[in-house]
Amino acid sequence: MAVALVSLTAATTPPGAGARTAADPAAVVRDWNAIATDTITTSLGPRPSGQAAIWQGFVSVAVYNAVVGIEGGYALYKWREHGPAGASSAAAAATAAHDVLLTCFPAFQERLDTAYADSLAALPAGPARDQGVRYGRRAADHVVELREGDGRFADVRYTASPAPGVWRPTPPGFQPFIDTWLARLRPLLLTSPRQFRPGGPPALSSAAYAEDVREVRVMGARTGSGRTARQTETALFFGGNLIAQVQTAVRDHAARHRLGIARTARLFAAVNAAATDAVVTTWDAKLHYAFWRPITAIRLAGTDGNPATTPDPDWEPLLPTPPHPDYIAGHTTVAAAVTRALTGVLGTSRIDLDVPSEVTGTTRYYRSADDLDRDVVDARVWAGVHSRTAGVDGRRAGTRLAAWALDRYFRPVAGHGTAG
Repeated sequence: MAVALVSLTAATTPPGAGARTAADPAAVVRDWNAIATDTITTSLGPRPSGQAAIWQGFVSVAVYNAVVGIEGGYALYKWREHGPAGASSAAAAATAAHDVLLTCFPAFQERLDTAYADSLAALPAGPARDQGVRYGRRAADHVVELREGDGRFADVRYTASPAPGVWRPTPPGFQPFIDTWLARLRPLLLTSPRQFRPGGPPALSSAAYAEDVREVRVMGARTGSGRTARQTETALFFGGNLIAQVQTAVRDHAARHRLGIARTARLFAAVNAAATDAVVTTWDAKLHYAFWRPITAIRLAGTDGNPATTPDPDWEPLLPTPPHPDYIAGHTTVAAAVTRALTGVLGTSRIDLDVPSEVTGTTRYYRSADDLDRDVVDARVWAGVHSRTAGVDGRRAGTRLAAWALDRYFRPVAGHGTAG
């Protein structure tokens, strides 16, 4: 399960984590989500891929089982083993998160072990803590076992030859299709990567295609665009690590609303498992349709056979184009899956999220899921990296897959229960 590490900068326990744990057991779930985010982000570096969602999903479902198996209230994720009554769910959560992260990122052991020792030190020593540790370890082991042979890092080849409408590496780096194995990864919740594969991009000869090209050419250009200052800021705001943005926003929401440890664990599990499968769905569509990016479509418009498009060989997008196909857009698919998971778990469309951006250094408040989803779709067009169709179809796929998943996983139960 090890992933190649870019550097050995390690996660540390967030300030004040130990002091909060005894009074606020849910803090351990938030703190280990922060540790997971730091570990994953440091490991992957500026990799323009949805891979970060995969590791967050693994950690979150293990923590969910570790907590819910003791606290009850919700159906376990693909497991039937409950913890002993009276065991510390906080100790179980810290152990599950630590053990999954250590399995996935063994080079971070020293810092992960230090953070783990701090978490346990904040809990009263005794049988409850010891039982929680043992149960959390079993929860982590169960998820590790479930994910064996799931297709991670498989040798999945991209073999499409360059042709009108077909993706090929884009300037300036001309990198190959990154992390193609994500298209074949076994999902956490869905039955297959193609379960919610959308119908495909518009035909090159269609008016819809011509409109997609026209819009991104005008609104997504680096210079001389039709964007307002606010639209440019929106494009930049969602131009970084969306998975990390989501984690920070969900941690803040859970803390402000004082969610208990079981509800917090459930919120992270639903959000991150849905995001994991949104990435798999996205990469499945990218590999299947292999549709070219706007920069290629605009520069080579003279080859598409559509009289309503004209080539601009010098056109450049506002942001660098990631090294994978246009259809569907990963940002919009993941964002929609996240917001649908949030509204499903919270029982309201009012998501109440403060979302930060490391690119702009600002925070935006989102009251509704629709507002967030709409901004993400617009942002990718205004950044010049996606057609509107890729964004809209991604949003629809993310919403559908999360709704399907929440009908089957992380469900409330009267007492202890398991998923079917």
